[in-house]
Amino acid sequence: QVQLVESGGGLVQAGDSLRLSCARSGRTFSRYAMGWFRQAAGKEREFVAAISWSGAITYYGDSVKGRFTISRDNAKNTVYLRMNSLKPEDTAVYYCAATTRGTSRLENGYDYWGQGTQVTVSS
Repeated sequence: QVQLVESGGGLVQAGDSLRLSCARSGRTFSRYAMGWFRQAAGKEREFVAAISWSGAITYYGDSVKGRFTISRDNAKNTVYLRMNSLKPEDTAVYYCAATTRGTSRLENGYDYWGQGTQVTVSS
């Protein structure tokens, strides 16, 4: 099994930056692509960003492109999401996900999920 634990969420003001982390434990010998999704209250879960095992491939959702950056440190089994120029509409629970099936923008492309971390952006 794989366990994912997100951290770094919090309450910030519009225009601020925040970095989320997702630590992966368990079956570390497998090569996992990682993704970030978010879900705002009353809305469906939305794709935010994804990164391949090597880090050579990254995908971003249209609403965060140019503001958010996904990265990873495989030695630490950790993936990061750097969020700049935050907006109130970025307020959501952010989830980390992992898959061995290749980098994906789709929820059903991921096998393991974290519990989420709340990000709240005030105007």
